[in-house]
This record gives sequence, C-alpha cells and structure tokens, in this order.
Amino acid sequence: MTSDLLIIGAGPAGLAAAQYGSRSGLVTTVVEQLAPGGQALLIDRLENYPGNIGTEGQEPKTGFEVAEDMRRQAEQFGARFISGTVKSMRKNTAAFEAATQDETLTASSVIIATGVKRKLLNVPGEVELYGKGVSYCATCDGPFFKNKRIFVVGGGDAACDEARYLARLTKTVILLHRRDKLRAQKAIAERTLRNPNITVRFNTRLTAIKGGAQSGAQSGARSGAQSADENVAAVSLENTVTGEKFEEPADAVFIFAGSLPQMPDIEGLVLDEAGYIITNQRMETSIPGLFAAGDVRATPFRQVVVAAGEGAIAAHCAAEWLNAAGA
Repeated sequence: MTSDLLIIGAGPAGLAAAQYGSRSGLVTTVVEQLAPGGQALLIDRLENYPGNIGTEGQEPKTGFEVAEDMRRQAEQFGARFISGTVKSMRKNTAAFEAATQDETLTASSVIIATGVKRKLLNVPGEVELYGKGVSYCATCDGPFFKNKRIFVVGGGDAACDEARYLARLTKTVILLHRRDKLRAQKAIAERTLRNPNITVRFNTRLTAIKGGAQSGAQSGARSGAQSADENVAAVSLENTVTGEKFEEPADAVFIFAGSLPQMPDIEGLVLDEAGYIITNQRMETSIPGLFAAGDVRATPFRQVVVAAGEGAIAAHCAAEWLNAAGA
C-alpha cells in the first residue's frame, strides 16, 4: 500500500494529523495496532478538552466518543485506517518503507504518533483499581478527589509537579518516595517540600493498593468495569530502611513512575536521553520527511489538546515538505 502520508498511531495526535493531511489533498493512511483514540479511550469524561462541555443535563463526551468523532471526521476527508503494528521503518531513496506483521507500507512522508506506555509499579491492586482511584494523571482526575486523602508515588519532576497541583485541591497529599532524597530538580523539590498541604515520606515504598466500600470517593474519570462500592480504600506501605510494614486509609493513588515512549525501530532517528523523539517547532525529526507528534515527542506537556495541535502542525508541515520536494 502506497500513500503520500503515512501516520503511525491513531491517538489524538494521529487522528488530528489524519484530518489535516486528508484536507490538504494527501493520500493519507493511518495504521493503529489497537483502537483509534490511544490513551484518550481511558478517559470517562474528557472535561478539559476545549468545547467539550456537554449539553444541558448531560456530561461531557467520553474520550472514546471524542476519538470516534475525530476518526469519522478524518474518514470523511478521505483518510483510510488499517489495523497493524509497525515493527520497523527505513527510508530509501524514493520513499519510507514501514514493515508490519502483514505487509510493507510505503509513503513519501511519515508522522510518528505512537504515544507512550505508562510505567507500572506492578503492585497488587494497581491494575484492578485503575479508574477507581488509581490514576496516572493529576490534571485529568485530581478534581474528582477534592478534599480527599491522596497519595502520590514518585520522586521526580512529574511527581512533584503533580503533587503540588493536587495540593490545590486538598490539604492532605502524601508523596511517597522510596529513596531519602527527591530526584526532582532542586527548585521543584524545594517548592514541594515547602508546600503545607504536602507531606513527603522518604524511604517509603508502596506495596499494595486495596479497595473497598467508599461512599465519599468518586471513581476518577476513567472507563472500565467500575463498581460503586469498589474504590481505593487503603494502601500498604513499607519503610525501605527499617522494613516496617503498615497500612493507611486512602481515597486515591496517583502514580508517576515515568513513561516509556513507543515507536518502531528507525535507524538514524535522534532521541533525547529519555528516549523521546526530538523535533523542531515544525514537528520535523532528524530525518527529512519524517515528523513526530503527541506524547512520543519530547514535549513539556502531554495532554489530548496538545497532541491534537501537534498532529495538525505535523500534517500541515508534511504537506509543505512534500510540495517543496515535488513528491
């Protein structure tokens, strides 16, 4: 299959790129290994997406509904969607060749929009209570736990930033870090330690998350098989120095153990030290004709609205690049 523009990944960045690429008159193909929408599919109420406020008496659209709207819109402009996983890609003199498990896709230009995979703590209850008080996004789910007892796991910049955001919503934020010093930048760490609503527990490891009946806590903006009487109710902790084990009540657990960028193997692609794709403001990578957008890109803010904007820029600039190249 040959295209002017191949988009790898159909999260918000890939879906926006598909729309803008098609509207530019490019033969646009999107390949996605799962369902269009990416991590947005996990958002029960996408209430922080501009304009998605719902109608009178109704909640804002879910991440799934917004993603479906974006997919249909892209298809209306002519984008075609196929299912598959791109394992590797290379650029020859004429075009890019992307190898999936079933076929080789060729395209004159490519946008990588493959997103990230959250690092898990791999503790009991983490997966089972995801969306029921366990979250990986404070700005997405924090407002559901105003004035609640919130635990934050992590010691880097993200954990500290998100803990300070949550501290605006409640006076009881407990930041757990398994080491004796925060890994965050000095200024960020100091602001976190000075915040009166944040208690930092050093040398403390989360070993389990427990659920139970909890009438006060809401389920936290995620979809899934949720039950009204099953939410985060407690956490099991361990002191990494003394070995002491104990349990404390909790309404929510926000985990910031990092994330892992996902992308096919691409020779010559320049990444930052964390493995994210480096681009300029035009979303151009180190390889001419190859663009990147969304969470897989080195960016300071990973949100649906940011990814969609980057996808639009990437498609627009890809069209300009193709025009200049005479492709």
